[in-house]
Amino acid sequence: MCVERFLGWHDEKIDEHHLYTLFFYLPAIAIYFIALIDKRNNFYGGIITYKQAFISGIILTVFIAILAIPAQFIISKFISPYYFENVIKYAVSSGIASPEEANELFNLKRYLIQSVVSSLAFGFIITALVSAFIIRK
Repeated sequence: MCVERFLGWHDEKIDEHHLYTLFFYLPAIAIYFIALIDKRNNFYGGIITYKQAFISGIILTVFIAILAIPAQFIISKFISPYYFENVIKYAVSSGIASPEEANELFNLKRYLIQSVVSSLAFGFIITALVSAFIIRK
């Protein structure tokens, strides 16, 4: 988020924010691969079933989802405190949403919920895919 703010995606280039944040998924996928390969090699002795990998990935996902709450709070309150104000202005001025809709969509409560739900959804999908690639019998 510090990089996003530094690059202007939270203010003057806010219209590009939704595109560039997709790049976050690449290192996240790499982290899942590294974590599950490490689990396979150092916990299961180099042999892991799909079920073992999937359960390990789900545990990682739940941990990430729990940490998403304080992370989003810190980002919204300290790192980029004007983000919601800026994104609301952008949504209204570009005709994406009315002021009421924008205020309902872009607020801390909504983002806290969204960060947990998206962490869980992304984590489950990536866990299912990565687990299929790292199994060894």
